[in-house]
Amino acid sequence: MRPILFLSLLAFFVLPANTFAEEIPSAPDVQDHLNFVWTLMAAFLVFFMQAGFAMVEVGFTRAKNASNIIMKNLMDFCIGALAFWAVGFGIMFGASRTGWLGTDGFFFSDFIKDVDPWLYAFWMFQVVFAATAATIISGAMAERTRFIGYLFYSLVMSAFVYPVFGGWAWGGLYHGGGWLEKLGFIDFAGSTVVHSVGGWAALAGAIVVGPRTGKFTSGGEVKPIPGHSLPLAALGVFILWFGWYGFNAGSTTAGNKDIAVIAVNTTLSAATGALFAMITAWVRYGIPDVGITLNGALAGLVGITAGCANMAPAFAVVSGAVAGILVVFSIAFFERRKVDDPVGAISVHGVCGVWGTLAAGLFHGGEGFSAKIIGVQLLGITACFLWVFPAMYFTFKLIHRFVGLRVSVEDEYNGLDFSEHGATSYPDFPVTSTH
Repeated sequence: MRPILFLSLLAFFVLPANTFAEEIPSAPDVQDHLNFVWTLMAAFLVFFMQAGFAMVEVGFTRAKNASNIIMKNLMDFCIGALAFWAVGFGIMFGASRTGWLGTDGFFFSDFIKDVDPWLYAFWMFQVVFAATAATIISGAMAERTRFIGYLFYSLVMSAFVYPVFGGWAWGGLYHGGGWLEKLGFIDFAGSTVVHSVGGWAALAGAIVVGPRTGKFTSGGEVKPIPGHSLPLAALGVFILWFGWYGFNAGSTTAGNKDIAVIAVNTTLSAATGALFAMITAWVRYGIPDVGITLNGALAGLVGITAGCANMAPAFAVVSGAVAGILVVFSIAFFERRKVDDPVGAISVHGVCGVWGTLAAGLFHGGEGFSAKIIGVQLLGITACFLWVFPAMYFTFKLIHRFVGLRVSVEDEYNGLDFSEHGATSYPDFPVTSTH
């Protein structure tokens, strides 16, 4: 014991004073590390939203299709991640002289020459956004779409359709520079870039694949097809709400004080959206409908996504209220036009994405009405629809022609779990009613 004590004292007095001192990082280094950690944590939250989308879709549809839905939500991320790494990220964030299309960075080939660690954190945050846009389509086409067809359009969406518009609006966040963002287009976290892109693609898919068998009678009457588990749908909404804090606040890609007001705005808009959707349904249909109320929360989240960073909390309440009312009438509108959307994805993401983008301009920083800002917002909204809907409509038509998009009536009746995967989600319970 004495030799150890002697050697310790000797080292203390003989060795240089800084031998035992830890290197103290500078303030910029600490902030830089915090930015990495916050961005990656936000990316993981947004990734968890895949589970939320899966549960919402499973809950709002019939039990005989649950395994198929799980497979779709799993594979659109797997295929989407590879496609976005190989092609999509370069199109969206690669160097662009015209502001229309990125031209480098495919497979990271041009970006990793300088070994920039931020590339990996930024890509991780962006790939989960791309997956969100792709998975929105799944719900609108549920219960009658061939699995192979789904894989093909997930590839096209993640590799090309989403990145093109994303580059127009967000390319300057990395090496690119889009024409819309140069005009001053406001879409902080993606009401249009993610949600309207997904919503308009969902509209194209729902039109091409057609409604579920029995959804509309020959006389034009809408026949309800209830989902099998509202508790699962509610769980999905809570997961999505939780993940949305990463979606919105994470879009700072920096650990700073702005996160607080973004989180508050996100909360207020979602809560107001659910409340006003419930009230609207109660007045319109005579009951506080559960499914509509759940979609109202999602509508409020979509409605605040574009303006969450530059809106006062009072305006977040207004934005959520309008979104909650809008989603009720939008769902009814598409049903009257025989567009079958089992989960309300077109209304929640497409229509409320339009409102959220417009609201970001109307309530921008409390500055009041600006015709220039509103004009740019409307231009971005229009450009999104004119790019995404035709591109995805053509894609679905090609898939329908050469691969096959719709299952047979018999397979639809038996359920896609069995016909597409030879599986069943609830083996101890009957999942198909008899005629």
